[in-house]
Amino acid sequence: MIHSMTGFAVQTRDLGQVSLHIELRSVNSRYLDLFFRIGDELRQAEPAIREKLSAKLSRGKVECRLNLHSGAAAARSLALNAALLEQLSEAEHAVRERLPEAARLSVNEVLRWPGMLADDGVSFEQLQPAVLELTQAAIDELVATRRREGDKLAAMIRERLARMHELVAQAEPRVPAIVADYQERLATRLRDALASFDEDRIRQEVALFAQRIDVAEELSRLNTHLVEVERILKTGGAAGKRLDFLMQELNREANTLASKSAATDITGVAMEMKVLIEQMREQVQNIE
Repeated sequence: MIHSMTGFAVQTRDLGQVSLHIELRSVNSRYLDLFFRIGDELRQAEPAIREKLSAKLSRGKVECRLNLHSGAAAARSLALNAALLEQLSEAEHAVRERLPEAARLSVNEVLRWPGMLADDGVSFEQLQPAVLELTQAAIDELVATRRREGDKLAAMIRERLARMHELVAQAEPRVPAIVADYQERLATRLRDALASFDEDRIRQEVALFAQRIDVAEELSRLNTHLVEVERILKTGGAAGKRLDFLMQELNREANTLASKSAATDITGVAMEMKVLIEQMREQVQNIE
């Protein structure tokens, strides 16, 4: 399967007192770049989420948003820490025996004393299994959307590959006729040059002929590269970088074909190929 680097996933879990919400967005990137927007209460989950994402994805800029929301039934109660309150009272009594003029502790100071209020909210340890399960579900959804998008990209590339095969098949039978025609023109020019015994011109014409008749090699290499692109699309996996390299090779051969061509119709074939290659290259930039 070919995977795109573009995808989106969202998952929500209602846990009663609280609910978890995660969003994953991915776009094109040369490497795997992970960015996190996680509230402080869930920050401890980042290493595990990073590990899960890295295990499933190889390229793309991925943004992860993980939020914790209070649920509909999340009315939280607070209770005094009776043991700590007793200790604080005894400590205040001891201080006032030594320092009678010392001010008494206010209610506000007592309530703000570290550990005085017991909170029945959900701890991260309680949430961790749900966070990891939610993350895995979101990653699976993201991979599925990237795979569906990859299928579309592969189909578009295959259409253009088929057209390029047609163009190569259209050009190959023309090569012998083009060579014969050019040989005839070369012979005429050489006769003219020999009549005046212009050695420089003879060398130029021979060199030009040697360059022009070699388009069969370019057509052969184009076919080879097209078959390799098809093989990679069929094999799947992280193929974006390999396909990008092949697009460069295809473009190089099409450029050479255009520069060497001694016939207008072959030049037209080369120009259409360049358009198709550029269209494929744009799609390949989206492939993981």
